[in-house]
Amino acid sequence: MQSLDEKIIRINELENENRKLQEKVEMLEHNVELLTQAVLHASKQRFGASSEKTPTIEGQCFLFGEIIDEIPNETKIINIKEHKRPVRKKGDRENLIKRLPHEIVECILEAEEAVCKICGSELKIIGKKKVRSEMEYIPAKLIIKEYVQYVYKCVECGKNDINPYDSIYCAPVPSPLLTHSVASPSITAWIMYQKYMMSVPLYRQEKDFKRMGAELKRDMMANWIIRSSEYWLKPLYEEMRKQLLKCNILMSDETTWQVNKEYGKKASSKSYIWIHRSGSCEGPPVILYQYTRSRSGDHAKNFLEGFHGYHVSDAYAGYEKVEGITRCLCFSHLRRYYLDAIPLDSGKKEIPGSGGAIGRAYCDKLFKLERKWKELTPKERKKNRLIYSVPVLDAFFAWSEKTFTNQDLLKKALNYTLNHKKYFTNFLLDGSVPLSNNLSEIAVKPVAILRKNSLFSDSPAGAEASAIIFSIINTAAANNLDAYKYLEYIFCQLPNINFASNNSVLEEYLPWAEKVQLQCKIDTTEINSKEETCSEPV
Repeated sequence: MQSLDEKIIRINELENENRKLQEKVEMLEHNVELLTQAVLHASKQRFGASSEKTPTIEGQCFLFGEIIDEIPNETKIINIKEHKRPVRKKGDRENLIKRLPHEIVECILEAEEAVCKICGSELKIIGKKKVRSEMEYIPAKLIIKEYVQYVYKCVECGKNDINPYDSIYCAPVPSPLLTHSVASPSITAWIMYQKYMMSVPLYRQEKDFKRMGAELKRDMMANWIIRSSEYWLKPLYEEMRKQLLKCNILMSDETTWQVNKEYGKKASSKSYIWIHRSGSCEGPPVILYQYTRSRSGDHAKNFLEGFHGYHVSDAYAGYEKVEGITRCLCFSHLRRYYLDAIPLDSGKKEIPGSGGAIGRAYCDKLFKLERKWKELTPKERKKNRLIYSVPVLDAFFAWSEKTFTNQDLLKKALNYTLNHKKYFTNFLLDGSVPLSNNLSEIAVKPVAILRKNSLFSDSPAGAEASAIIFSIINTAAANNLDAYKYLEYIFCQLPNINFASNNSVLEEYLPWAEKVQLQCKIDTTEINSKEETCSEPV
């Protein structure tokens, strides 16, 4: 029989064991909740709406984080969203086809049919009417151009003592895009356009060319891309970089890229493509891409050397190495931290009243103010920010400092807010500084789509060429140019120009040059531009 002391010891052991088990159960429950929320958020991102707009919650309103319930519990009202369909206006079809060339198809009777079925007399035309319009697709075709140079000889030279030698002249021949190659400006521009604008990888283009009768191998097309970008596009790329560094506001982002044959690295290692672009409120838009082996901030430092202004980005510490800039952080990134911290129910609907929803509401308030001031000058916008945005920021930071939570995602969002408080307020210094880095994220999208379709670059030279072509094409598109026409124009003109000794000649071939705009501009009369303004809405 156990003594009293032994029983007490045994009870203490059981209590300790019970406490440990209880702590383990709480930890497991916490982990299960985290995993459940992660699965719900991932499912919502994959299958839910792609928009990041704040959902409207009936019966509630947000006012600087305060949630006010206006509907009693016993009153349940379900509002069904009205279905709206745009009214078709007269002339919509004409606007759709008016920029296309028109061809008339005349439907007439043959001579033997142009007789009256009653009396057999001849029929004469008394009028005509339009029956319908059709949009016809004419498939592309490949042809081979053979350049034949004519040689001329003077009929008098060589016949007298004054000019004893024959005079021979050759007709001028346009310089080739690539020597000892069948590549033309048009086909090289088309291959680049298809890959970097339409995200069609080379192995798919190879099948299409085979259908048209030419078995162009993907390695041959890759060689054309690399050599053409190095000879003719890189000089323009360097001129664009000079223009970019003159801007007062730059926006940057980066994304992963795989390169198979990098020296000293595995094929599965991560490389990076950086995006550096101008803001939307100064000069012609410039969007440049940079390929690097790593994500080191030294790459951004070297690329942006000479820039002194406002730099908008996420909170990546590598940008701290860039000298002479004023860092401004993106509120869209911040908002996503709070968006991820909002708990979801089993139906993937947000649970109202959470800290994540309150933090998001503060960000939404700032974006709402920016949308109101979209048409103002930078000076007027700065004045309004100091009057109306500062109180919102002060309340936001005060709420962040006094909020304590055990929820990991909310804690991460709060730390992100407070650790970079200084950079989140720098947009107040200049009215032209945007509140978010959305323009850079839009520029990242073509890289992400091509990465999904093409998977990788085989060599560093291919990755370097990809960055240069992305820059040329997207800058051209941002300047309302037809990217294909612009590439073809460059490949036709630059091989016949000696720009090595005088780079200033290249200024005439930049996307915003007057001659280029006349030759390659897209008719945007009826097309709404998707380029965002200084204040990007969420």
